[in-house]
Amino acid sequence: MSKLVIREWAEADRPREKLMLQGRRALTNAELLAILIGSGSRDESAVELCKRVLSSTNNNLDTLSKLEITDLCEFKGIGEAKAIGIIAAMELGRRRKEVYVEPVPILNSSKKVFDYFREQLQDLSHEEFWVIYLNTACKVLDKQLIGRGGNEFTPVDVRIILRYALMNKAHSMILIHNHPSGTKNASHADKILTKKIVDAAQIMDIRVNDHIIFTDRGYFSFRDEGILP
Repeated sequence: MSKLVIREWAEADRPREKLMLQGRRALTNAELLAILIGSGSRDESAVELCKRVLSSTNNNLDTLSKLEITDLCEFKGIGEAKAIGIIAAMELGRRRKEVYVEPVPILNSSKKVFDYFREQLQDLSHEEFWVIYLNTACKVLDKQLIGRGGNEFTPVDVRIILRYALMNKAHSMILIHNHPSGTKNASHADKILTKKIVDAAQIMDIRVNDHIIFTDRGYFSFRDEGILP
């Protein structure tokens, strides 16, 4: 009885389809390697071939990463191009370990927000309105400039704020704008805009954690002052 090639397998069992349907972590090392090489030989599928390669290294990826092109080409079904593909992937994995990953800021207080964002707004002669998007642990997902205006007014489109929130799958957000005049208190217009955004976000089950007004010397927090709608 002839062996089934990968394209003849049930769709859920094919490595590429399995990755798309179940995510990368659902695949075995052999299946991930099979995606890299693309095809096996006449006698075995790409997955079977990769199982054989991994078996020769006792299923140790560190050992696999030390193999040279000539070592990999000893396996029937692996030519120079496939060997190079495997080595390139292993090298990328090695280089990833060398990259310093900067800790994601956790913004769970007005002071932390001010310290995190003050350089962005310091010394500006015009107003800017920003939104920081957060996950459930108050870790920063994204920050977006929503509007830029003159000395006293910045146009803000609530639809754009919510669009970015949905794109980032944000659990909550922090509204930020600056007062170039140095006035630290919230204006009547600031309060009306804040309520408008809070009400719109609430419909989508997105929380507005705070609205913070920046000046060069300090800040005003809606939440700290107890006036967040």
